Amino acid sequence: MITQELLKSMFDYHEDGYLIRKKNGKKVVCSPTGKHRYMRVLIDGQSRLLHRMIFLHQNGYLPDTTDHIDNDRFNNRIENLRSVTQQQNCLNKRHKSNSSSPYKNVYLQPCPKDENWKRNWVVSLTVDKKRKYIGSFEDVELANLVAQEARNKYHGLYARHF
Repeated sequence: MITQELLKSMFDYHEDGYLIRKKNGKKVVCSPTGKHRYMRVLIDGQSRLLHRMIFLHQNGYLPDTTDHIDNDRFNNRIENLRSVTQQQNCLNKRHKSNSSSPYKNVYLQPCPKDENWKRNWVVSLTVDKKRKYIGSFEDVELANLVAQEARNKYHGLYARHF
């Protein structure tokens, strides 16, 4: 098991968000590969997630989930890392680029067979592991503003608007 004591004996932390090996004074270089999305570091023959090792090195404990506040998985500065639940980590996800909607938590209402029916933009988001319907709007920009307010209200510190 890796401890803060072991990490501090092997590495120094640099304020720019990387580790320096005490043995040779060199920066730990660990680029993600196609198989891994996050930067990794080799410790005692095992590949470990760099951001989690930095969190442990600086805070003395390893949380179940470590979140990059700015959503940049290459920004491993300690002030950008926080301990979160898995649910909180999911709230901080980016808007999917392949979404048919231009905004997060906004989608175009499915069209019924009635040709006279006008489609609206629906706002809904997850609250306490359940989908919460917020409202339906003709204007997509208004729907986005309502979605932002709802995320602020229900997601608080973990609200991500893009």
